[in-house]
Amino acid sequence: MRPRPATLFGVGHIETLTPVIADAGIGLVVVDHPLTPVQQRNLERDWKAKVIDRTGLILEIFGARARTREGQLQVELAALTYQRSRLVRSWTHLERQRGGFGFLGGPGESQLEIDRRLISERIVKLKAELEEVRRTRGLHRRAREKVPYPVVALVGYTNAGKSTLFNRMAGADVFAKDLLFATLDPTMRSIELPSNRKIILSDTVGFISDLPHGLVEAFRATLEEVEAADIILHVRDVSHPDTEAQKTDVETVLKELGIDPETDDRVVEVLNKTDLVPPEERRSLVRQSRRSTHAVALSALTGEGIETLFDLIDRRMVAGREVVDVAVDVSDGAAIAWLYGRGEVLERRDDERQAHMRVALERADVSRFGARFPYAAVAEQPWRDARRA
Repeated sequence: MRPRPATLFGVGHIETLTPVIADAGIGLVVVDHPLTPVQQRNLERDWKAKVIDRTGLILEIFGARARTREGQLQVELAALTYQRSRLVRSWTHLERQRGGFGFLGGPGESQLEIDRRLISERIVKLKAELEEVRRTRGLHRRAREKVPYPVVALVGYTNAGKSTLFNRMAGADVFAKDLLFATLDPTMRSIELPSNRKIILSDTVGFISDLPHGLVEAFRATLEEVEAADIILHVRDVSHPDTEAQKTDVETVLKELGIDPETDDRVVEVLNKTDLVPPEERRSLVRQSRRSTHAVALSALTGEGIETLFDLIDRRMVAGREVVDVAVDVSDGAAIAWLYGRGEVLERRDDERQAHMRVALERADVSRFGARFPYAAVAEQPWRDARRA
């Protein structure tokens, strides 16, 4: 069936649904398909009910979930951008006009033009405010780089369990419920892994199939945290019947951000909600993840498999690095600052004379440090031994 330009649906479908909507007293009809402003107007006229499409529904949910000022700004920008394209609807006041000014005379602005201008002005203001948010995030990101804690970002389809996993990993109390888009506002926590390694964990907005481009743009400031992350955990609900389709949808959005999951080694699949799949399937997922460096099977709700995820993050962080034990004079600020700036200090213990530090460094930086500070004591320490220490 080809969609009709005027109403999307055929005449027969509209006539069939009209008495159903009227008899049930339905006041809101949601169409799981993009609607043009004309289609939306005509359907509302035929059905005598408010009609919204997929994007309109998403915006309604976003508006109810946004808690912080940033989240509210992002939702308002997306809503106004959506609304601006729909000002052709049959409002009763659109034909009214304001008089001209000065000597120009003429009919002046129509109400439609006024509404469009006011919305455009508000959009410009919102974009400026969100640009300030983006600038502030950039400053925070650069500040974190001076204390080089790796950033681990959680992404995934809405309701895949990202916030539950965040709470499990961070011991936090982030809002987590069985709801679409329960998280709109980015949340970050500094956490310590069992190996004593510190990371910054970031929770992000959930994705959805056919996410409108305008929404992706509105949440660009939030999604920049994903782009800058050292590790991206793609949280999947493996108990969902459409888990593969959801995976494809998330990967599509990631590609729009310049992240290709097939080639970007930062992306790790977290096969969540294993507690909801049959036992044999759960065992199969666990066996597969144990042989993989790009996937972990777990249940964020019960905690099963969390240690495996922590271990994978640890291994990812030190890949290509050497862990060394260094002893430098506590007064040697230059050497200590160099180690903090070029490597990751995993442990530090100071006595009266020396700072004893366990540091993960690139192999080339181990040599550079030895050449620049020859008086410092450097001993290579295999990572597996460093973790036991």
